Amino acid sequence: MNKNIYDILGVGIGPFNLSLAALSSSVPDCKSIFLDARSHFDWHPGMMLEGTRLQTPFMSDLVTMADPTNEYSFLNYAKLNDRLYPFYIRENFFLAREEYNHYCQWACNRLSNLTFNSCVTHIDYDENEAIYCVKTQNTLLDREETYYCHHLVLGTGTQPYLPDFCSKKEPKVTHSAHYLMNKAELKASTCITVVGSGQSAAEIFYDLLTDIDVEKYRLRWLTRSPRFFSLEYTKLTLEMTSPEYIDYFHQLEPEQRRVLIQKQKHLYKGINADLINDIYDLLYIKQLSHDFTVEMMTNVSVHSLSSEQSQVTLHCLHTETQHNFELQTQHIVMATGYEYQLPQFLDGICAHLRFDSHGELDVQRNYSVDRNNKIFVQNVGLHTHGLTSPDLGMVCYRNATILNQVLGRTHYKVEKSIAFQQFSPPNCESHLYNATTEHSLE
Repeated sequence: MNKNIYDILGVGIGPFNLSLAALSSSVPDCKSIFLDARSHFDWHPGMMLEGTRLQTPFMSDLVTMADPTNEYSFLNYAKLNDRLYPFYIRENFFLAREEYNHYCQWACNRLSNLTFNSCVTHIDYDENEAIYCVKTQNTLLDREETYYCHHLVLGTGTQPYLPDFCSKKEPKVTHSAHYLMNKAELKASTCITVVGSGQSAAEIFYDLLTDIDVEKYRLRWLTRSPRFFSLEYTKLTLEMTSPEYIDYFHQLEPEQRRVLIQKQKHLYKGINADLINDIYDLLYIKQLSHDFTVEMMTNVSVHSLSSEQSQVTLHCLHTETQHNFELQTQHIVMATGYEYQLPQFLDGICAHLRFDSHGELDVQRNYSVDRNNKIFVQNVGLHTHGLTSPDLGMVCYRNATILNQVLGRTHYKVEKSIAFQQFSPPNCESHLYNATTEHSLE
């Protein structure tokens, strides 16, 4: 029996792999398929708050930065759905998160290389045929299926992170990823504490603040950061989301990269400045005619929790004064971010993967994680590629790089130099990435 062998098999259908699916669909000699265990595309449903928007312009859609003429662009979506003129009149580059989700779902409905209800269970490598064997469970038909491919692209995403002291079984603790599913229960509380320093924490705090005078709960926001950092969005800083900065960052010593990414958190984990101002304005207006209790504290590290009946006690340390104290609350929303977990289905090919001294995937400059440039990753390279790794604005650059590597030629033009500034000192360029050399492209 002849095997149906794909050039690319993507695991996971989030925005990053969906972009790759869209870009690869128009390449005649690239046969691709993308698998996802879910029944359909739904982007962060627990944080789909009304009025929230992307922090990157609409051009950071699935295809535009690689191919502005592609049929899966946001502008084509807007045109076909009679939204182009309203979008033009609105004069706002930043899409509502709900609209971005609808756009991605529209693309999913048009693409023929996506398969949902397909849970990958195991991957092996056939040495004789030099192909990967991907075993899946079709959850819709309740049967096992096998796919074959030459290249893998892992886009399984990240998982909600909770600190070790915070039990996932604690009913009074909700991760921000599940906020909307638990919002009604939260609002029935007498006291709600939001823990976190980023955009999600701010959005949830603002959402709860809007109803505080009606529901009469006490609202608290704790962050370990020394202040409520706004997202850095000046133009010269935005040049750090560029091919040149990836070149510079990737060639640094691994430990230097780790130190640097900690210092740059406010560049990709900060709060939208407009939202910070909206929070202040709402506090100011509500204070005019309502009696409510709000606490906002910086420099607070929560190091443990204890529960008793309906109350949860947070054991805290004020990091600047080194003062230990306790706070009581009824519910906690942990906006503590996400972490990458290596999928178990990779156990069969772990020997093919590169790992660094910290046990993390050693992502090469071209986004491969194996020795043969056959396995690629999406949004796993914060420690290797810096703040561009989770950035929607760089997804087309990454996917164009991956596709060109798979094809062995330059199908999509990949920019090499876009910044006015120089990140490397003189005479250091020889150590930086050379796309032509590494990819062996025509």
